[in-house]
Parts: sequence; C-alpha cells; structure tokens
Amino acid sequence: MGTAEGCHDRIEDAVQSLAACLVEKASRKGITFAFAESCTGGRLCAAVTSVPGASVPFRGGLVAYSNEAKERFLGVPSEVFRAHGAVSAPCAEAMAAGARDRFGVSWAAAVTGIAGPDGGTPEKPVGTVWFALAGPGLVRTWKVLFSGDRVLIQTSAEEEALRKLLEAVET
Repeated sequence: MGTAEGCHDRIEDAVQSLAACLVEKASRKGITFAFAESCTGGRLCAAVTSVPGASVPFRGGLVAYSNEAKERFLGVPSEVFRAHGAVSAPCAEAMAAGARDRFGVSWAAAVTGIAGPDGGTPEKPVGTVWFALAGPGLVRTWKVLFSGDRVLIQTSAEEEALRKLLEAVET
C-alpha cells in the first residue's frame, strides 16, 4: 500500500467514526442537522447515511455544484458570486443559512471549494475550501487549504466539516 493510499484509508476511517459519533450525539440531544455541499459532492450525506439510525437527526442535504443551483436551491444571492465568487466565506455562509432554513434543522454545515486538479488561481489555489456552520443564533465560517489529489482534498474537507459539526453539537 502506497503512502497516498494509506492516507486516504486513515482519513476515510476517521470520517466514518466522526459520522457515527455525530449521529449518536445529535440523536441523544434531539439535535437535527443538514448539509449544503459543493466540492464534496454528497460525501457528507453518504457518510452520515451509512450510519444506522441516521434518519433520527439527519434531515437531508443538497449538492449545489453550480452557482445557479446555489442561488436557486440555497438562496445564495447572485451578488455574492459577482463580488466574492463561489469559493468564499460569504458563499459558504449563505449556503449554510439556506440549508438550515430549507431543511428546518438545528444546525447546517456547508462546504465550497476547489478540489482540483484544475480550477485554482493564485488567489484561490487548488485545495482552498471554505466551510460554514449555521446554528442557533450564529453562523461561523473558516477556510482551510488542503493538499493532495482530488479525492484526498474532498475526503479531508469531509472530515473537517464533520469534526466541526460534531464539536457544535457537543456544546
């Protein structure tokens, strides 16, 4: 097994563990959640729905890959794309708020980024991912620059989003 393959496997194991913990803790606390995904392409939804009992806290998710889908289904204002682009804090924030509103959940997490291998710029290189959490009385955004191939960037972003959502559910 090569180094990259081993890294993929370790992160995937962490993702499954985080998803299981998130489902268990959210269920126990009566917290519901949803996802708005772009660069992760439904990986968050897949990880959570692989956990038995996920239907208790998980209400759904939306893969909004195009700007048009982000605008139409999540309510991201078109001016966000013009002023900041789809890979930005304002876009992630609007995606999370839109998912929280549309699914009627306690918490929503959003992910938007550039998984590569193309699409990067000097200002936003491949691996740039913006995240947002929308919960009771707050929306929080943050950016991470991941390295690796497309799958590693997607899986790393998946792990980051699950980890931060779990932290929010635990508080």
